[in-house]
Amino acid sequence: MPIDPDAQNLLAMIKAAGRPPMTGMSPAEARATYLASRALLQPALPEVASVRDVAAPGPHGQTPLRLYRGLNAPEGPLPALIFAHGGGWVIGDVDTHDYVCRKLANEAGCAVASIDYRLGPEHKFPAAIDDCLAAARWIATEADALGVDARRLAIGGDSAGGNIAAVLALMARDGAAPAFVHQLLLYPAVDMEMDTPSYARIPEDYPLSPSVTRWFRDHYLDSEQDRLDWRASPLRAASHVGAASAFVLTARHDPLCDEGRAYALKLEQDGVRVWHLDMNDQLHGFLTWGKVVRAADAALEMAAASLRHAFAIS
Repeated sequence: MPIDPDAQNLLAMIKAAGRPPMTGMSPAEARATYLASRALLQPALPEVASVRDVAAPGPHGQTPLRLYRGLNAPEGPLPALIFAHGGGWVIGDVDTHDYVCRKLANEAGCAVASIDYRLGPEHKFPAAIDDCLAAARWIATEADALGVDARRLAIGGDSAGGNIAAVLALMARDGAAPAFVHQLLLYPAVDMEMDTPSYARIPEDYPLSPSVTRWFRDHYLDSEQDRLDWRASPLRAASHVGAASAFVLTARHDPLCDEGRAYALKLEQDGVRVWHLDMNDQLHGFLTWGKVVRAADAALEMAAASLRHAFAIS
């Protein structure tokens, strides 16, 4: 499939910069590099009605959260998206995804709670799941104080965050997490075996290459057995019947593409309402490149439309 011209320009920029591959960096170096790229790749931060940093108690201490209220959202308790950022469970934080969360809050007319969960390799699987589950439970319990509507909570995230969101949606189905009315899965990682055909067709000079994807996984998981645990590989869960409705975004020039498409199909086969947006000209990660890839905002607006619909009918 052809690549979006904006994405082609980004690939040329990366090649011209001579940036070393992430696989040759330490996790700390990779985090600093990823955060620094925000100024180059993301638009100016949109104004929101309010933003504040809070913290949720959990079994391993306090988990920082950033809480947004969308601009021009109505007064009173708002429906809320609980968001887990991407970054391969190793990099990323609430700052790297500040733009994405602001955009979703404004476009969906909702609150967004962005979770700054613990990262690998310092904190291995299932630390990220534990932190996000504890944060979701706290948000539901403290909904009145936070100004959100506990009856209209959604869970979402991009890439590794999409993995976490898919897992929590299944936990919610089973009563282990608060009930969610929707799951927003943005080019999610859902199978840690990482052996689908899309891994073979993506070049190693793309921002997310097959080797970088596996570098992330190996910093997050402790063993090959972990790969088969449905909390790491939600595609391998025994059933998806009863899960919340889903918006699944896939990008064709992405190692994760085929597993994301398989997840959308699996949800559909198990009776879950699914909106699947397959962007066949995009690379993994493009949602955080809106300054140079104009399709990013369009995709975020479509994701927000699915949130508005789910909140309206719940």
